Amino acid sequence: MRTFVLYLRHGQTSGNFKNLRDAGRLDIAAHCLTSSFFLSHALRKDVIFYTVLTGPPNPPIVIRADGNLIHDVRCDEQTWGEILKNVLNGNGHTGFEVSKKSFQELIKELSQNNQIYVLEEKGEEIDRTTLSNNSVFVIGDQVGLPKKEEGFVLRYGKKISLGKKVYLAADCITILNYELDKIL
Repeated sequence: MRTFVLYLRHGQTSGNFKNLRDAGRLDIAAHCLTSSFFLSHALRKDVIFYTVLTGPPNPPIVIRADGNLIHDVRCDEQTWGEILKNVLNGNGHTGFEVSKKSFQELIKELSQNNQIYVLEEKGEEIDRTTLSNNSVFVIGDQVGLPKKEEGFVLRYGKKISLGKKVYLAADCITILNYELDKIL
């Protein structure tokens, strides 16, 4: 399984919101979910996507989406908004799980059997990195990872770069899926 972890420093931890952007930029999570799972006419089954929410009212919360289990989804922001709202309100959706754990707890768990990579412009060029199907890619929100959290992740992995340009989180996932599709 290829795994993506999105850290949202202001991601709202309840489903009480009107729109995703005002819910601590949950719109970024929606776009990343689309990039993680959707192909033109299919869903990727070999992807696990985590969103770490550290905003109000009850942080931290981790949402896990498993491509092998999800169904009844479309790639529009409104659909993801309804799913995220339901999941955060405890109503659930097939293939989604919510847990009350910290970013650091998640990273420790994922580091057991996986290679951890932090996406950072100043990291090692992806072309010089040997990726495998047990790779975990950690991506920050529009501000990036907090320095403390980045330092923690780097105890378990290393920085890689997609190049000198700064891409949107969802675009990073699309590029990573492309790179993994070429080699796996």
